Amino acid sequence: MACRIGLPDPEERSAVERRGTPKMTIRTSLFGGAALGALVCLALAPAAQAATKHHKHITHVVVADSGVKDEVATLKAEVQSLEAWKEQETADHAATQQQVQQLQGQLADSTNRLAQAEAQVEAQIQTIPGDVDTEVKKHAPKTDKIYYKGITLTLGGFAAAESVYRTKDNVADIGSQFQKLPYNNNVLAHQGETRLTARQSRVSFLAQGNPTPDLTASFYGEFDFLAGPQTANYNESNSFSPRVRNLYGALDWNDSGWHLLAGQNWSLATMSSKGITPRNEVPPPTIDAQYVPGFVWARQPQIRITKDFDDKQVWVAVSAENPQTTFASAATGTSTTYSGVTVNDSSACLSQCDSANSPSFNQIPDVIAKVAFEPIIGGAQPIHAELFGIYSQYQDQVNIATTGQAATVGLTPGNHSETTSGGGVGGGVTVTVWPNLLDIEGNALTGKGIGRYGAGQLPDAVVGPNGSLVAIPETMAMAGATLHATHDLDLYVFGGTEFEGSEAFNPKVGGTTLHLGYGNSFATLGNCYVELGSCSPDTKSIDQIAVGFWDKAYTGSFGQIRIGVEYSHTDLKAFSGLAGTNTAGISPTSTVRPSTSDDMVFTSFRYYPF
Repeated sequence: MACRIGLPDPEERSAVERRGTPKMTIRTSLFGGAALGALVCLALAPAAQAATKHHKHITHVVVADSGVKDEVATLKAEVQSLEAWKEQETADHAATQQQVQQLQGQLADSTNRLAQAEAQVEAQIQTIPGDVDTEVKKHAPKTDKIYYKGITLTLGGFAAAESVYRTKDNVADIGSQFQKLPYNNNVLAHQGETRLTARQSRVSFLAQGNPTPDLTASFYGEFDFLAGPQTANYNESNSFSPRVRNLYGALDWNDSGWHLLAGQNWSLATMSSKGITPRNEVPPPTIDAQYVPGFVWARQPQIRITKDFDDKQVWVAVSAENPQTTFASAATGTSTTYSGVTVNDSSACLSQCDSANSPSFNQIPDVIAKVAFEPIIGGAQPIHAELFGIYSQYQDQVNIATTGQAATVGLTPGNHSETTSGGGVGGGVTVTVWPNLLDIEGNALTGKGIGRYGAGQLPDAVVGPNGSLVAIPETMAMAGATLHATHDLDLYVFGGTEFEGSEAFNPKVGGTTLHLGYGNSFATLGNCYVELGSCSPDTKSIDQIAVGFWDKAYTGSFGQIRIGVEYSHTDLKAFSGLAGTNTAGISPTSTVRPSTSDDMVFTSFRYYPF
């Protein structure tokens, strides 16, 4: 029996495929039919063989077996071909799925990049107005400063309307005289004082240029109206005159770090907030023009040389500054020299200054050296620390008579000059504790003959028994903080002290004990407690606490308006002495220590046009 599988021939399959039947369905059907035919043939083969035995058709059986084998081989080959096709189709399908996934990933990435590009374009569009404004400003005429022949001129200053009320009459304008607060024997101690003033108004200019790429040249001037010529008064016109605060030129070699300043400026002893550079001094923000006792400062002519190192973290400077000496007078019941000793240490001004003033004798300038340190911390320099020293000389002309106590103690008669040295060491620090929120600062100075560098203006020297000048020991210190409560409101509190040591002498001459010098404990001070009593004590110390605020009431195209209020309490204390003969009812042998105090309230309205 010949067994044939009912498979369409290639022509039929091609026809079927041409009719559009899916290729995979046709091949699957072929595979199923072939398998079914194979099974049928295998089942029928034994029966066919048995039948052929009975008919003795041996040759036909052999032929039939050969045909079946051929059909089976063909079928197997067909099955293997179909299995290979199926595996290829499965692989093609997996590859197609992978390609689809890759395409989906590429599509998502493209979509994301498109969104980013759209956002970037939108951001760039948003910056176009600002960029346009920036370019316009670059080419617009500059109006904030004056530009002329390579020089940039910056104007500054303010117009001030201010007032001060003191519980004790200081006979002073907006700048207080702390060392002259009246004791109870003075009628001024029983009167209050109110002053309205515009004299702290200020004008300034800064001219700058670059003669070479490395060199910056500048010239600065600053003036107010606190000068008081003899013709000035408060009667009608209030005709006070302008006063030089600062007037100097400066050269800065930026690459080499050298700096030169010449003219009138804040003393090198005054604390700065940035390096050792002009216009970065940090006086207390008080309305009182005399600032706070303990604040170390002066404004005077000088020649200053400065060098910066290590990326402007270290600064070193030395200056030669205008010398001047302030003198102490004898307290009630004391003297300064032996009788027969005559001293000249100053003279009335003869030219280009008021004859009421008596400049001291000085042969060499004060020499001040300073080193400042500003470490870089976190990319900023929040700490400024400095250390400085002052050297001064004091001169007088002495005449020794052939009579009096001078002769008794054996002083050589005649005329001669005396020179005494003094000075001190000090330092300061400013710290930005919290940027734009809290700043603190402090300074101190101690030494001998340094009184004029303190806001309290205590004396530098006193005449000694033999006529030579004696430098008075003194220590001064100040500290304070400024809180930037808001963008427009600053609150401040500062406190300071200045105190001097005594330079007293109690020699015994011809059986009489003399009481000489400054701060002598044998001064008679009982009448300091009686109004109109004759009493002049030596000042021991000045202490003050000051609090206040500044508010930027307006900031705009027309400038800025600031309003300030300040309160201060000041204590002035004298050296101890004996009550002596007095009308206050105090025992003459009692120890007394006069003191006084003053409460002051200041207001300020300032307009800054620039």
